[in-house]
Amino acid sequence: MAQKNKPSAVTREAAEEAVRTLLRWAGEDPAREGLLDTPARVVDAYSDWFSGYAIDPAEYLGRTFEEVAGYDEMVVLRDIRFESFCEHHMAPIFGRAHVGYLPTDKVVGISKLARVVDAYARRFQVQEKLTAQIAHCIGKVLQPRGVAVVIDAQHQCMTTRGVHKRGVSMITSQMLGAFRDDARTRAEFLRFIDIDSHS
Repeated sequence: MAQKNKPSAVTREAAEEAVRTLLRWAGEDPAREGLLDTPARVVDAYSDWFSGYAIDPAEYLGRTFEEVAGYDEMVVLRDIRFESFCEHHMAPIFGRAHVGYLPTDKVVGISKLARVVDAYARRFQVQEKLTAQIAHCIGKVLQPRGVAVVIDAQHQCMTTRGVHKRGVSMITSQMLGAFRDDARTRAEFLRFIDIDSHS
């Protein structure tokens, strides 16, 4: 897919030179043998880590299935592992997303829910925004009776710098439709994901 909303064209050469500048700023010599290929490797890594900017996550939800024998109960996909990067410090975020929805007359392939999570995660993020983006995308495209997203993640900007607090995770949730309006539906979803027993 073509990259969308790219603010400006940056050449690969300019990106690699930016890496060399950071290496020099850190006190290194980009010309030494061990670092000669580092700028190219970093740019390749960025192409993978931030591939979500080239993807419209809604496209993953375009193909649905209506032959479900009238199934209209909760669909939950839990423990979707993801990696992202904090937009404030460019440090890694490692976490798990739990996604649920109440279908109306159609369902989507479960791998597509995981792809939606990955597409948004492979961008610079804050966890609150990531949680909302996933929920609103599913809600907008599938038009279900409700959507629930819970994310549990560890932020390396907190564990490897600053306060250096290891083992701390952050939990965010976004509930839409029936999950927001009906406490029993919300409680059922939270039982399904059983977040306390998954570490």
